[in-house]
Amino acid sequence: MADQERKAKLRSSRPDFASIGGVVVAIGCLLGGLILDGGKVSDVTQVTAAIIVLGGTLGAVMVTSPMSSLLAAVGGLKKILFEDVVSTEAAIDQIVAYATKARKSSLISLEEDLEAVEDPFLKKMLTLAVDGTDLQELRKMVELDLTQAERHGEVQAKVFEAAGGYAPTIGIIGAVMGLIQVMKHLENIDEVGKGIAIAFVATVYGVAIANLFLLPAAGKLRAREQKEMQLKELFLEGVSAILEGMNPKLIRTKLEAFAHEGAGKAKAGKAEKAGAAAPAEARG
Repeated sequence: MADQERKAKLRSSRPDFASIGGVVVAIGCLLGGLILDGGKVSDVTQVTAAIIVLGGTLGAVMVTSPMSSLLAAVGGLKKILFEDVVSTEAAIDQIVAYATKARKSSLISLEEDLEAVEDPFLKKMLTLAVDGTDLQELRKMVELDLTQAERHGEVQAKVFEAAGGYAPTIGIIGAVMGLIQVMKHLENIDEVGKGIAIAFVATVYGVAIANLFLLPAAGKLRAREQKEMQLKELFLEGVSAILEGMNPKLIRTKLEAFAHEGAGKAKAGKAEKAGAAAPAEARG
């Protein structure tokens, strides 16, 4: 029962309100500014421009990226819209529980718990440990898995990053195509200004899609991967400590560094800012 409670607390998925809310706020502010400036939402709603920008960007990315990378990027959409919440404290508790059992009943006793291990990465490491894999060999094998996982996450981010680079250019192409159509009907001078305004909607779409979703999505995927890598490194250090026969209390103390890493970085950032401000005050 205790193991089930630890597993339940280790991971949980929830909608990423930061991603969803960020897009809503950005689009709302843009449209709100347009309306306050005397414009209308209909001024920037054009199906033709959307088809040109979205279709052209997709085509360019298809030429740039292998199909496997495109499919991986589609799978990455879930990471952008949903957040996989991981409890570092629960992960540490789980490792310490395995260490305590291994210390009392030997490492082989963990074999009966392997089927109940929820995280596949941790399950693989514990299986290797129970099978008697040497510590150095285990580290080499796991570090190879970490490298491959990091590359997979980077592939997803690069697809969105490439799309963010192409979208504004495709938007300009769409605007030029619209201007070509306007120039064909210069005899109706009253419609020329309106036609030019509509032509530039494609540029708005390209720049907006790139900077409000595609490029931020690439950054979010990298942040997600970094967080996942931190959890895997925690598991690596924990299982390595179990293999070394380290005392469970010492293992907890060692792994708690992962829980405090975020707070440490924040404090370091504040100290750096304070240090930069001090010389300025001295000069004043």
